[in-house]
Amino acid sequence: MTGRIYSIDSMRIVAMVFVVAIHTDPFRGVGVYGNMANFVIDSAARFVVPFFFMTAGYFFARKTTRRNLTDYFSKRATTIVSLYAFGLALAAPVFLAGTVLRTGAENGAIVPSSSHRLAEFMSPSALLYYGNSISEILWFLPALLFSFAFVYVFVREDKTTYLLPISLGFHIVGLLGTSYTMFVDVPFEVRDALFFGFFYTSLGYTISARGWQPTAARSPLYLGLTLLFGVFHLGERYVLGYVVGGETFAQGVYTSSYTIGTALFTLSLFVWLLSRPALGSSSPVPSWGNYAVGIYVTHPAVLYVLQRTAEALHLAGYEIRETIWWHLVLTPATFFGALFVYIAVQRVGATELGKTTLSRLRSSRHRDPE
Repeated sequence: MTGRIYSIDSMRIVAMVFVVAIHTDPFRGVGVYGNMANFVIDSAARFVVPFFFMTAGYFFARKTTRRNLTDYFSKRATTIVSLYAFGLALAAPVFLAGTVLRTGAENGAIVPSSSHRLAEFMSPSALLYYGNSISEILWFLPALLFSFAFVYVFVREDKTTYLLPISLGFHIVGLLGTSYTMFVDVPFEVRDALFFGFFYTSLGYTISARGWQPTAARSPLYLGLTLLFGVFHLGERYVLGYVVGGETFAQGVYTSSYTIGTALFTLSLFVWLLSRPALGSSSPVPSWGNYAVGIYVTHPAVLYVLQRTAEALHLAGYEIRETIWWHLVLTPATFFGALFVYIAVQRVGATELGKTTLSRLRSSRHRDPE
């Protein structure tokens, strides 16, 4: 398959809406029906991070067929590091200031507690590998960087035959450590590159490297499989949370990150998009996909400010967090607020935040989805 794949460009911005929805938790805690709605939205949205990893792996294979492998990997790594640095630079002051204010409001012990939180921010493993030192939302960027690195090593050593089986083995361990803990106790963190991102990046890479080009004639079949596996994914999560777990919607929302159904749902959706490359080409939606990365790196800070504002109103006697309108407004406010911040940062230029980071942000809008 050659040329621009409009369907994937279009899905990038749709997926980013779901990313924001995962983090804003719409309708959670608003009664039984609110929890049910949140469960459905959260379950439907779980394809998004695997989708972005698959897309990255797919275009990594496409690009390296025409470019030097090491040069291209270095370029991608530099871009990811720049984006991550920008996300941290934006989020850190907001999160640390929020910690200081909340600590002071609770017990007045601002300096010790703030120093402790700052030390947590600077944890090397959390900062450089897991990506959750400041905001857990930013974990995707270090995971993507290391996932690329793992794939790069296999390709450089000409061992791509083993790439997918080995990454799948690690992913199975990751699933056992998150969604299927009833079978085995995995005593370490598994939401990272090795146990999660590596598999989906390898899957996308393998589809491209092996030249699989889903045809339009089979598009209805792929769409049917997407719907089927989507229902299976929802049912699987319901069984894990409310049958095996023994909970009810009145008690809360089951939010296990990823399951077997996630992989099947994401793969079938990705293949369907490949079978319809021109989907969305006559609309402006593919161009909106260029803003996905910017919204991703800016929305943690925007969401944090909105959440702390709601807390401040609560302390002032105005409880808005359990109202329907708050849940209706929070997701679009976060999404468009992040878009506004991203565009504003681009227009500021190099004087405030550094020429290198801003140039990376600009270039990320105008490249093929990778």
